[in-house]
Order: sequence, then C-alpha cells, then structure tokens
Amino acid sequence: MYKLNSYFCVMENIFTDEYFMKKALQEAEIAFEKGEIPVGAIIVIDNKVIARSHNLTEMLNDVTAHAEMQSITAAANFIGGKYLKNCTLYVTLEPCQMCAGALYWSQISKIVFGANDDQRGYQKLGTQLHPKTTVVYGVLAEESANLIKRFFADKRNKN
Repeated sequence: MYKLNSYFCVMENIFTDEYFMKKALQEAEIAFEKGEIPVGAIIVIDNKVIARSHNLTEMLNDVTAHAEMQSITAAANFIGGKYLKNCTLYVTLEPCQMCAGALYWSQISKIVFGANDDQRGYQKLGTQLHPKTTVVYGVLAEESANLIKRFFADKRNKN
C-alpha cells in the first residue's frame, strides 16, 4: 500500500504482527476443521513465512505434535540449522511448558501470541524463555480465544 504525501510516495509496511497473526489464525482454523484443538503457528524471517503448522496431536497420536513444535522443526529444516535467531514465532495461544522449553533451546528471537492460557501456559507454570527472546502478547487475542471456545463448545454439544 502506498501513501502519497505532497512530494513522494511512501510505502507503508503491511507486515505487522496482526498481518502474520492472521496467517497463524488460518492455521488454527485448519486444525479446527480436522477436529484438533485449534492452535496455529507460523515462523517468519525477514517478513517471509518459512514454516506454518497447526496442532496435529490427534492425527499423529502424539502429545508433542503441538503447532509450535511442528513449526520449530519445519523452520529449522528450512534454515538448515537448529537455532532460530532472527526468527519470529506467531502462535494463536500462549505456548505451554513443553513448547516454551523447545523455543528456549531454539533461541528464537521473538514470540508473538494471541490468547493467554491461564491454566497451562508457560507464564503460569513459570517456564523460562531464552533471555534474548522478546515476547509480545495479546495480538488478535479475542479472535484466538473465541476459536478455542467455539471448538470446546462444539465438542460438549456433540457429547
């Protein structure tokens, strides 16, 4: 998108945290349609999506198949190394203790998440992230939380 001022065109940066969180929400919607808890994640470097994923715990019958774990593996394969320096993870729900531990070891530079997980989130459980990792939270939190609430309401109604 371009903005005209009196003398020249200035390009506006469309690559905001909201822009990328919408992509993570698209992944969460895919998980919802598959009957998975609707959490989506993407990893970005230099405004380029290098990994995208969603929960696959039911499909893979694997408790570790969280969206973040899937994205970490895909991003490391893309980069060709285990450290995700200069990368940003966008995830619709606050990472759990397991995912926060993996993110610690990956040395990811930034984590942006939507909804808080007041029961199982890394903050509630006191899990540490890498000291150089910055965290932004609450980006599209309402949309992220509503999708999860809808999933569990549908699940209760089917039982």
